[in-house]
Amino acid sequence: MRAKQMKNNAMLLLTALIWGCAFVAQSVGMDYVGPFTFNSVRCILGSIVLVPVIFLMDGFKKKSGMSREEMKRERGSTRTLLTGGICCGVILGTASSLQQLGIQYTTVGKAGFITAMYIVLVPVAGILFGKKVKPLIFLCVALAVTGLYLLCMTEKLSLGIGDLLVLLCALVFTVHILVIDHFSPLVDGVRMSAVQFLTAGILCAVPMFLWEHPHPGAILAAWMPVLYAGVMSCGVAYTFQILGQKHADPTVASLILSLESVFSVLAGWLLLNQNLSRKELFGCVLMFAAIILAQLPGKKAA
Repeated sequence: MRAKQMKNNAMLLLTALIWGCAFVAQSVGMDYVGPFTFNSVRCILGSIVLVPVIFLMDGFKKKSGMSREEMKRERGSTRTLLTGGICCGVILGTASSLQQLGIQYTTVGKAGFITAMYIVLVPVAGILFGKKVKPLIFLCVALAVTGLYLLCMTEKLSLGIGDLLVLLCALVFTVHILVIDHFSPLVDGVRMSAVQFLTAGILCAVPMFLWEHPHPGAILAAWMPVLYAGVMSCGVAYTFQILGQKHADPTVASLILSLESVFSVLAGWLLLNQNLSRKELFGCVLMFAAIILAQLPGKKAA
């Protein structure tokens, strides 16, 4: 069981790494197309990419000797799969749109800090729904929030329209993590992910056609950031999130996923020669410390 948890946490860590690098793609993509267009195209692309993955995985399962009944049981009921995928897709489409809109009116640093506040909201919401949280987790959350502040905030914290939109995004991402925590053990994660992206893509397409009227040439001009965001950020990372949360505590999962802020800063440092101050480096250290502490096993009941 411990090995399975480590494997799932590794998937969540890889998810955070991909998302951290995706900030560059999101920023560049917005130079060519609007926020709803970017989100709609990348989500639909992410859904399409997963279709051959589903067939390949089914083929591997058959070759490994898994029976049709076992595969059907692992897949879960079609009704639960569609319900989970559509619910996650509506929530993801809403959160991503709020984030993209908010980034237009606030700084990246403030947006990164406010979005990652889901690491506080997830354990609070979990307690409200009757989930037990070990005391050490609250220390980890406090360390992570302090680290995020040092890492992301370079100006005074004052709330504007962009900040409020991103704060709403953090609230919606909290719901997304909790909904995945409910559905991921019940159904096949890759199939639910494909339904999730298709739903989010269709949802974002409505305001895209109403207000943005995207030109095919503009979408083609943004092919590189859209391709990364669609294939890696959506197709790979969000699928890893669903698979990784299958047997993970949602609070610990949110702590690991919040490392996307650290990876985005480190990517800028390594790839774009953006210097890190001592304050930012200390913020990274605090966040990594929070993640390591969260992995410590709790005391077993006598």
